[in-house]
Amino acid sequence: MTRLPALVCILLGAFAACGFAPLDLWPLALACLAGWMALVHAAPTQRSALWRGWLFGLGHFTINNNWFQHAFDFQDKMPPVLGYFAAVGLALYLAVFPMVAAGIAWRVRGPGKRPDASYVLIFAAAWIGTEYLRAILFTGYAWDPLAVMWLPVIGIARVSALIGTYALSGLTIVLAGALLLLVQRRWALPAVALPAAALAALSALWTGAPAAPASAPRVRVIQPNIGNEARTNAGERSLQTLIRLSGRPGPVPRLVVWPEGLILDLLESGYPDYIYGDRRPFPLRSRIADVLGPRDMVMTNANRLAFDRKDDLTGAANAVLAIGPDAQIHGTYDKAHLVPYGEYLPMPWLLKPLGLARLVPGDMDFTPGPGPRALDWPAFGPVGVQICYEIIFSGRVVDEARRPRLIFNPSNDAWFGRWGPPQHLAQARLRAIEEGLPIVRATPTGISAIIAADGRLLATVPHETAGAIEAPVPPALPPTLFARVGNAMAAIVAAMLLTAAIAIQRRAR
Repeated sequence: MTRLPALVCILLGAFAACGFAPLDLWPLALACLAGWMALVHAAPTQRSALWRGWLFGLGHFTINNNWFQHAFDFQDKMPPVLGYFAAVGLALYLAVFPMVAAGIAWRVRGPGKRPDASYVLIFAAAWIGTEYLRAILFTGYAWDPLAVMWLPVIGIARVSALIGTYALSGLTIVLAGALLLLVQRRWALPAVALPAAALAALSALWTGAPAAPASAPRVRVIQPNIGNEARTNAGERSLQTLIRLSGRPGPVPRLVVWPEGLILDLLESGYPDYIYGDRRPFPLRSRIADVLGPRDMVMTNANRLAFDRKDDLTGAANAVLAIGPDAQIHGTYDKAHLVPYGEYLPMPWLLKPLGLARLVPGDMDFTPGPGPRALDWPAFGPVGVQICYEIIFSGRVVDEARRPRLIFNPSNDAWFGRWGPPQHLAQARLRAIEEGLPIVRATPTGISAIIAADGRLLATVPHETAGAIEAPVPPALPPTLFARVGNAMAAIVAAMLLTAAIAIQRRAR
């Protein structure tokens, strides 16, 4: 393989990352994908095809996850410069998935010297499989699947309500391939794919969720604009700010939601006395309850602890607590999908002697909860919870036993620099579309939002701005096809694409 295709593949991957938030240059991303697919097809050997796939992924994920470095700026156990190596190291691994997709597409492409429709469809099916694997292997890293770049063209994004994220990513490859074939004057696939994409885009005119009635319970989202560099010694100031921004009771019930990472005090009672210090939990909860009306509720992130019979600390959970006007805790949720290297350190026996540590402060790794569950409050019904990046995992955010009326997603996006927060918000919007459920996001520094069940942003607090937003709780839609079938839709769509590709190849012979 010559050096020029290698360089071009890296650049195409890097520029394709500009199709996601915050830049949202999705036409550029489509063009880059089309160019990359052409280079993979032109590879003289499968080894060179794999190499071109890996280089594309290296460029793509290095730029797409550039915010990853910022997380290393807020701890003193490792130098911040290590974050740059971590971002590239992550890309070295993530690039394996487009490499495998490229290798499969090259291996089973048609006999022609130019790309054809069967090659594009095989590539799309392979992409679906590898993107799904990226989301589940080694706890999964589902950040920014191709489908999420369609949020600016929300009609296309809403196709995920039918087929889900990973299948929509595969159709994105089909659309990029259609552009490639259009340039080569092969008309059949473009004649189907491009009008279908245009029709999906126009469908936004008639697929919106209804507005909430004015009498509906209200949700109030708090964003105090307190970053990680200020929170360590600002527990009381953080609590005062959250209370001040929570407003006062009104004539209808309110769900007041606070961000992740700001409540450093323990709010649960019943722990051994030595664990509390001079800040007892009930007086703290009473101060929170003072802002609530008789049917209001605060949902806030805080840590929960576990002890053995000797009152020795055995575990900690990153949790959400529901606090009522009686200053009692009426439900808890423990984060189930923990961040490796962030909330726990894998293989500590190996990594700690090397000087590595987890990014979240504290001496004890978090332990995972059992998975999605809904918390009840009579004025609102079941409320689902997904903490921070749990919301990015398609098909894994809803309590299957009790479908909630909305999902609360507290997050500390102050870890994520400037590119991470809009990307995180976009993925939460895609979850809302997939499940047909509104989502409310509260973050310390932004971007906090109230998201309708069709993915529209009803209200936001901008990045690095203090404020609060309040609105009637958006209505949920009936369960979508994806909500009923789940990620089996990815397998169904991939199988359909492969079947069509095989039929095209046989017809060509």
